[in-house]
Amino acid sequence: MATGNINVSVENIFPLIKKFLYSDHEIFLRELISNATDATLKLKHLTSIGEVSVEYGNPVIEVKVDKEGKKLHIIDQGIGMTSEEIQKYINEVAFSGAEEFLEKYKDSAKDSGIIGHFGLGFYSAFMVAEKVEIISKSYKEDEKAAHWTCDGSPQFTLEEHDKTVRGTEIILHIAEDSTEFLEDARISELLVKYNKFMPIPIKFGTKEETLPLPEDAEEGAEPEKITVDNIINNPNPAWTKQPADLEEDDYKKFYRELYPMQFEEPLFNIHLNVDYPFNLTGILYFPKLGNDMNMQKDRIQLYQNQVFVTDNVEGIVPEFLTMLKGVIDSPDIPLNVSRSYLQADGNVKKISSYITRKVADKLNSLFKNNREDFEAKWDDIKIVIEYGMLSEEKFFDKADKFALYPSVDGTYYTYEELHEKIKDAQTDKDDKTIILYASNKDQQHSYIEAAKEKGYEVLLLDSPIVSHLIQKLETSKENISFVRVDADHIDNLIKKDEEQISKLSDEEKEKLKTTLTEVVPADKYTVQLEAMDSGASPFMITQPEFMRRMKEMQQTGGGMFGMGNFPEMYNLVVNTNHELVGQILNTKTRKKQERLIKQSLDLARLSQNLLTGEELTQFIKRSYEMIK
Repeated sequence: MATGNINVSVENIFPLIKKFLYSDHEIFLRELISNATDATLKLKHLTSIGEVSVEYGNPVIEVKVDKEGKKLHIIDQGIGMTSEEIQKYINEVAFSGAEEFLEKYKDSAKDSGIIGHFGLGFYSAFMVAEKVEIISKSYKEDEKAAHWTCDGSPQFTLEEHDKTVRGTEIILHIAEDSTEFLEDARISELLVKYNKFMPIPIKFGTKEETLPLPEDAEEGAEPEKITVDNIINNPNPAWTKQPADLEEDDYKKFYRELYPMQFEEPLFNIHLNVDYPFNLTGILYFPKLGNDMNMQKDRIQLYQNQVFVTDNVEGIVPEFLTMLKGVIDSPDIPLNVSRSYLQADGNVKKISSYITRKVADKLNSLFKNNREDFEAKWDDIKIVIEYGMLSEEKFFDKADKFALYPSVDGTYYTYEELHEKIKDAQTDKDDKTIILYASNKDQQHSYIEAAKEKGYEVLLLDSPIVSHLIQKLETSKENISFVRVDADHIDNLIKKDEEQISKLSDEEKEKLKTTLTEVVPADKYTVQLEAMDSGASPFMITQPEFMRRMKEMQQTGGGMFGMGNFPEMYNLVVNTNHELVGQILNTKTRKKQERLIKQSLDLARLSQNLLTGEELTQFIKRSYEMIK
């Protein structure tokens, strides 16, 4: 038997491991199973290139809980270790077996799927164990098995063992403060979380299965039940396969595997598959999003060679795509490092840029190949696309081909189609093309109708970030302006050369304005007299485009505008050519004049959903009195 000191650079590394190196103790299981997977894949690679003549077979990794003995076993059928290798790889922390293996076989091992190491790997076992044993038998037939024991101090023992089967068994003597890891349910939960798609089958316990009855079975015969190994993972998940080998149903099935509690089908998927200049595979799914900006993020899972790492992919996946679901797997993403390091890493930036391009190309092909289907899904995916157009310049340029602008009548235009359609009718006297839009068909119905009567096209742009988006479009496109239909009366929205002549003289207009400002609350409304068509509304409430847009942008992340407490102000546009306005001006009794103004103002407010509470009650009461 040999004893010795572990070659570490501090007096006692184990309390350090337990306390500082890993914030999350549960990842010890991920580390140990990753090591077991490495050992198995190493053997697979060596047998595949003919370097060793042993039979690879169908190896599994087994996890066993011994609750009475307070032990947890992780057993593999991999390459195994000799005493000398244990001395080197386990006792000399600075070495990593996987790294050295990759270096030695770097040309032929490129695709062998070796996970590599997660920080200090094996030593994470001491976060939960007071003593750790390794029993290992190398694939080299003339080598005896070795038994290594360490109780968490730098001292260890190393002796021969009578194990005859190739592979390694790690035995953790679970510490008193970590007995949760002796519960089957807890171990099962961790295996599913971190190892659900590991490339080697993982056995944990057994389960009962019912065999199908043979065709000639007698009526009432009971089906036979058998006990089988409980394999908890899928070693060949969809993202590890070639897109050509998968049907649409395979993608849907995998989605249900990833999100068993998600009952709604995804709209479509994007299969990522690149091996140069970095290695990246994965499948992203577009779920139904609608206008919800507060949907749960962190739904994309990040893996490194099929080992789950995190579902916080910020910095790796462009922010606008964190609303999607799915899996990304890359051995080129550094692990167990700070997010600031990740964001500065060159490979990560390339990966983020690649994903952006790939998503844009997929959306463009969906649009070109089946526009009708793309239009049907637009309302469910637009929030991601609009967010991408705002946040990623390269995505904005590509999105110009497939971003859609729906009209209130349900016609979908690309920007180019829209501009071509409206440029003749909706270009004002200053040669600027005015794009009219509504955010709510019902609330802005009268304004939409007024625009349509003029032959104008009105878009329906109702996402929560529309104000930011149209600001971006106005600065990126030439000579255009977006204006919501209720920002002014229609003749002012698209000013042409011809102007309506007012029926009122300047003196009458002055008198009318004075009368109106005495009744209309000055803290909420600015009175604006306009000569309009006599059939247009007598009173119309508008909110200037700039003011409303700034407020909306401030509410959805544009805090730089500093308008959080800005009062809600509106224009009251009064049509001097309407018969009712003439009646208000010429009414002899002050009481009746006030009542007509209040009633007209309240009707205008009602059309904008601005009449509530006590004011609504007063309006209803006044309306009944006027009917009487």
